[in-house]
Amino acid sequence: MSARLEHANLCVRDIDGMIRFLKTAFPEFRIRADHKDADGSRWVHVGTDDSYLALQAADTSPERPWEPYSGLPGVNHLGFEVDDAEGLRDRMLAADYEESTVPNSHPFRKRVYFLDPEGNDWEFVQYLSSDREKRHDYQLA
Repeated sequence: MSARLEHANLCVRDIDGMIRFLKTAFPEFRIRADHKDADGSRWVHVGTDDSYLALQAADTSPERPWEPYSGLPGVNHLGFEVDDAEGLRDRMLAADYEESTVPNSHPFRKRVYFLDPEGNDWEFVQYLSSDREKRHDYQLA
């Protein structure tokens, strides 16, 4: 059996802000669906024909804003493989998104991290080798 993430569903306060973030990171993303349910709540699917992110409008505010790596249960970051980490970084910085981790040095991968408008952390990794052993080396990091 093989597994592939087909989609993830995120509950967000600002769907349009998240769409801007995602389309800046991934220019190939498009809106696959944009609907309002009978109760007026909005949901959007944004991505490619093969995978997408479902964005659902939040209807309550948290007691405190989410803070990745705070020790609370939740997702610390989502990681996406990209073809050009530096190009993505340039686009994100030009659009005034906040880098959450300084670029790091590894001989077989480049990683950049950005915070979305909701305070979630996103990792974007570009592998510089097709050799799985080198790609997944953690001693050189």
